[in-house]
Amino acid sequence: MVEFAGYEMPVQFPLGVMKEHLHTREKAGLFDVSHMGQAVIVGADHETAARAIETLVPGEIQKLGVGRQRLTVLLNDEGGILDDLMVSRPATDGRLNIVVNGACKHADYAYLDARLPEHVRLERFDNRGLLALQGPKASDVLAKHAPAAADLKFMTFAELQIGDITAVVTRGGYTGEDGFEISTWDEDTEKLAKLLLDDPDVEPIGLGARDSLRLEAGMCLYGHDLNPAISPVEGNIAFTIGKRRREEGGFVGAERILRELAEGPSRLRVGILPEGRAPAREGAEIQSTDGKTIGIVTSGGFGPTAGRPVAMGYVDTDHAQTGTEVHLIVRGKALPAQIADMPFAPHNYYRGQGAGK
Repeated sequence: MVEFAGYEMPVQFPLGVMKEHLHTREKAGLFDVSHMGQAVIVGADHETAARAIETLVPGEIQKLGVGRQRLTVLLNDEGGILDDLMVSRPATDGRLNIVVNGACKHADYAYLDARLPEHVRLERFDNRGLLALQGPKASDVLAKHAPAAADLKFMTFAELQIGDITAVVTRGGYTGEDGFEISTWDEDTEKLAKLLLDDPDVEPIGLGARDSLRLEAGMCLYGHDLNPAISPVEGNIAFTIGKRRREEGGFVGAERILRELAEGPSRLRVGILPEGRAPAREGAEIQSTDGKTIGIVTSGGFGPTAGRPVAMGYVDTDHAQTGTEVHLIVRGKALPAQIADMPFAPHNYYRGQGAGK
């Protein structure tokens, strides 16, 4: 157990990080992510709430359909990322659910309280827990208790009965695998965890495997791969900027972000494949083959599914092309590596029958 975002959280369970990682890729892993911040933005109607949040995020929220969820980023005035967050639209008019990172939630809430207009308010759900069930067996496991879960598609959600527990179930997650994030009232969270862990295909998973799974999936960890100085264009997550928003702007930091979209950023988050077996950790310097410093590793480790070290980091855009040879400075030695496409392990999201994964 370690301290994380003000909580005591497990690094690993008896299975160990490597086996937990592989179990999630092969069957189903259960993660307690109740440290995440859950809240709702409330306006007179959907357009009011959506217009308010759109002043602070570059995502297309006004056209977000009922039962749909979208990843976006909370921006500062300079176009830097304060947090990455999920925004979803329930059936109740004028409400938008948000889920923010645990380490950022108090700052996020204060920022939203200060920036949202008077007629729109933030309501926190500090009395809800959040579990993530991830892996190729996740749907079969959850459907035993809530058959309708099997019909959900990637980035959709619904309120479902899981046995006698009422929960909000979203199809998605942070591992690259098919799976669900399940929001429950506090008093039901432990009961639900025990119910799911009774299934022989489910094992509890700690922070160690959560990190290696998201790294293989090419997903950012806030505070490492994203921070207030990095824009969504530099972070290589420009898909979070809606088409209409690119045309209209109207969000904080838009001047910088629209300029970077038009002209290209000076640096870019890229995948990196070190040669050999030695992993490059966060903070390792990235150099060109002629010894010039061109960037830094922001996340790195061994990828159990990839069967090799994997990393991501920022490099000058001149060196960001896939296949570019670079050197990583690890313990004072220059280790050869290549700029690579992400993810390092294929995504397996469920998008509906006949649509493939």
